[in-house]
Amino acid sequence: MPIATVDPATGETVEKFAPHDEVELERRIAMAHAAAAELGGTPFARRAEWMTSAADLLEADLDGAAAMLVTEMGKPIGQAEAEVRKCARTMRFYAEHAEEFLAEEPLRAPAAVGARRASTVYRPLGVVLAVMPWNYPLWQVIRFAAPALMAGNTGLLKHASNVPRAALYLDTLFERGGFPCGSFTTLLIAAAQVDAVVRDPRVRAVTLTGSEPAGRAVAAAAGASIKKTVLELGGSDPFLVMPTADVAAAAATAVRARVQNNGQSCVAAKRFIVHTEVYDEFAELFTRGMAELVVGDPRDRRTDVGPLATESGRRDVAELVDDAVAKGAEVLTGGSVPAGPGFFYPPTVLAGLTPEMRIVQEETFGPVASLYRATDRDDALRIANQTDFGLSSAVWTGDDDEADWFAERLEAGAVFVNGMTASYPELPFGGMKVSGYGRELSAAGIREFCNLTTIWRG
Repeated sequence: MPIATVDPATGETVEKFAPHDEVELERRIAMAHAAAAELGGTPFARRAEWMTSAADLLEADLDGAAAMLVTEMGKPIGQAEAEVRKCARTMRFYAEHAEEFLAEEPLRAPAAVGARRASTVYRPLGVVLAVMPWNYPLWQVIRFAAPALMAGNTGLLKHASNVPRAALYLDTLFERGGFPCGSFTTLLIAAAQVDAVVRDPRVRAVTLTGSEPAGRAVAAAAGASIKKTVLELGGSDPFLVMPTADVAAAAATAVRARVQNNGQSCVAAKRFIVHTEVYDEFAELFTRGMAELVVGDPRDRRTDVGPLATESGRRDVAELVDDAVAKGAEVLTGGSVPAGPGFFYPPTVLAGLTPEMRIVQEETFGPVASLYRATDRDDALRIANQTDFGLSSAVWTGDDDEADWFAERLEAGAVFVNGMTASYPELPFGGMKVSGYGRELSAAGIREFCNLTTIWRG
C-alpha cells in the first residue's frame, strides 16, 4: 500500500511520501535506542515539563492539526478538534500523575528469612514499537506515547500508510516540547517491514491497535523474541436496552454511539440488543435518528457523518450489508452506496439478522447498526456474548440489580451503564477474547511497559 494522503471526501490523492530506506530506518532505530538511556535516567519532573510543553504546542496547533485529520481520514471537523483537545488533556494527565502511578510500593517483608524491608518499583523497558491505525490518527498514538514517554521509554511509531501527515507531525511534536532527540520517532515503512523491527533486539516491547490478523502477526513475532505486547484488535460492542430503561435517551445515545467517527471506531456500539417489550419504540426512534443524520463534507460543521476513510473500507462495509440483505435481513434505513465522488456510506439500520449472515460475527467498521430483538435478559446476554469480540459494552436499565447482573456476565473489557462507551485517560481501556489483551490509559496503561522490580533488603 503506498504511503499517501488521499482525501476521502473526494477520492483524490493529495500527497505521496517516499518510504524510509534501510539506512534511514536503521538510523531512526539507533536514535531511539540511544535516547532510551538518557530519557530513562531523567527525573519525572523534567519529563513532566517536556510533556506539558508538547501539550501546549499541540493545542496551539489546533486548527492545523484538526484540518489535517479531516483531510487524511474524513473526520467531521468538530470531532477532529475534539480529538486534538483530548490528546492534550491526556498528555497533561500523565505529566501530572506518572510519578504517582510508578511510585515505589512497600511490601510486607518475609521476616523469617531476615528481610528488613521489601518493595517494588517500576522501571522503563527501553524502546517500544507502536503499530497504529488510521481511525484516530493522533489519539491512538498519544494514548500510548504519553504514558510510555513519562515512564522513561522511547517510542517508535509505524503509523497507517494513509495518515502520513499525522505520523510526521507526531515525529517532531515531542522533540519540539523538549524531549531528547530520538525519544519519539516515526518510521515510514511498509507493513511487511514491521516483522523485522519487532524482532530487532533493541526493541523491547510492542503495542498494536488494528485488525485481528495484524495482531496475530505482531504477537507471533514478539513471542518468538520473548517481548511484551499489548493488543487492541477491534470489537463488535453490544448496546443492550431493557424495559426499565429511558428508551428515548437510549435511542438518542445509540445514534451517537454508532456513528461517532463516521462509524469507524473499535469501541463504537455496533449491535443493538433490545428487549421485546420496548423493541418497537426503540427501533422507531433509533431508525428515525439515523435517517435524519446529515451526511456530507466533513469540513462543514453541519455534517454529522463524513466519508469512510478508504475506498476499500467502504467496499468492506457494503459487502457485509449486501450479504445480510441477500440472506433476508431487513433494511430499515440506508443500505446502499451513494453516487458521486468520495467514500461515503449512509447511516444504515438492519433488522431480522440470522446466524449465517457475516455481519452477525464480523466487525462492521462504518455507520451500520445491527438491531436484535431479545425475549428476556438471558436472551439479551446470549446475543451480546455470541461473538468472538469482547472490547466494551453498554447496558441501559433503570434497575441497579439488573445492571450488576449484566456487568458480572458480559464478556467485555468494560461495561458502561446508561451511557455511551468511550475512552478516558482516567479509565483502563482494553478487551478480551479476540479484541486483544493488556490495557491502555490510567495507571494500568503506564505500567504495561515497565519492568516491575522487586527489591529485598536484608
